[in-house]
Amino acid sequence: MGTLVSISPTTGAEVGRWTSHTEDDLSTAVQQASEAADQWRFSSWDIRAALLHAVSHELSSRRVTLANLMVDEMGKPISEALSEIDKCAVAAEFFGEHAEGFLADRPVETSASRSWVAHEPLGVILAVMPWNFPFWQVVRFAAPALAAGNAALLKHAPSVTGCALAAQELFRAAAASVGAPEALFTTLLIDESDVAEATTRIIDHPSVAAITLTGSERAGMSVAAAAAHALKKSVLELGGSDPFIVLGDADVPAAARAAVKSRFLNGGQSCLAAKRFIVAESVADEFTEIFARLTSELIVGDPHDPATQIGPVARISQAEALQQQVDTSIAAGAVAVVGGRPLVPGSAFFQPTILTDVTPEMAVFKEETFGPIAAVVRASDDEHAVRLADTTVYGLGASVWSTNVDRALAVGRRINSGALFVNAVVASDPRVPFGGTRRSGYGRELSVEGIREFTNVRTFWVDDSTPDSNEQGTVK
Repeated sequence: MGTLVSISPTTGAEVGRWTSHTEDDLSTAVQQASEAADQWRFSSWDIRAALLHAVSHELSSRRVTLANLMVDEMGKPISEALSEIDKCAVAAEFFGEHAEGFLADRPVETSASRSWVAHEPLGVILAVMPWNFPFWQVVRFAAPALAAGNAALLKHAPSVTGCALAAQELFRAAAASVGAPEALFTTLLIDESDVAEATTRIIDHPSVAAITLTGSERAGMSVAAAAAHALKKSVLELGGSDPFIVLGDADVPAAARAAVKSRFLNGGQSCLAAKRFIVAESVADEFTEIFARLTSELIVGDPHDPATQIGPVARISQAEALQQQVDTSIAAGAVAVVGGRPLVPGSAFFQPTILTDVTPEMAVFKEETFGPIAAVVRASDDEHAVRLADTTVYGLGASVWSTNVDRALAVGRRINSGALFVNAVVASDPRVPFGGTRRSGYGRELSVEGIREFTNVRTFWVDDSTPDSNEQGTVK
């Protein structure tokens, strides 16, 4: 048994500490979730919708408390933390309203008297979630999973244990308000030293049906391997190094403003943030000048201050890793036109940074930069821009900026990504599916595709005729 400790990256002070669950505790939690799932799978659409609406209400009523907890545990600026809770509430409402339609039986014309395709719950879903969006990542999986009739187990990042327990509290309060089983949502507290073994043991448990993970490549490979060994489905949303392509005919000032938003939201700690800014040679100077000026005006400071736009990164070690990526890139020829250093040496505050003269061999181009660092790369033409954009192992999102939408689509269609945004910042939205390709993972979350990931697609074939006339065509 260990202890989970949450440390504020802003002050270095302890936010909270909790005793981790024992092996017996975890086993009991899985068993209770299984019993809840067995009951919930036969629940009506009305009560499932009521649960999701109750979750939305709990999020809204606890909005300020939950937002401040995020600020304390991982340094998100308070304005962004409040917006995150609002987005969670919208997502819960969305699945409360649309789950029944998304999972409705689909009649199919066959030689049977009646045949249809149904989507049925799998059972208990284990989610392994990261710290960067402590509530959104949770609601993004839990809302559709519960709406589909499953139960949810959450293994959250240890650094946001307070948020993880707050999520359990709000989901259970919602469940109690509609008479749903309490154990439909359970947070598991696992000591960091035991994560690999304990997670594998939970995945192996007969009652756990599937796994979803948002996190690093290393974590994704580990969980995917354990899921494959247990012959269980997994959905992975991993890293990203999204290209932000500015073509020669783009509205450059608008693109530069969007670039600031895309790169520096959440302190740059987002898998779907634009990280590589691939700009046509003809507008590169103009774009870089505006981008640099707007970036230098960002307010860095106390994340509890509503005026703050950039808080600390999650850990001092993360700031040190960012510094190494910047230093090695500068040594290879990149130029820091803004930032390039910690705001205060030895702290988790890193200056918003723009590097120019970046080439594909540099660390800030090849690697995922999980913090406020932007790499600007020049492209000679559209073909060159496509090659640069696709010179990556990732494939989460991509955005293309042009006053000619057809041209932008032609460029974007040649890039491997799970999402393409034209003249807009890449973002997740409950109404459309979210996920990546290549080393950004597989499977989808959100929308109809996301809710169906954790269902059994079941065929029903009914023949009301006499046994002798039961002919189904070719048997295979």
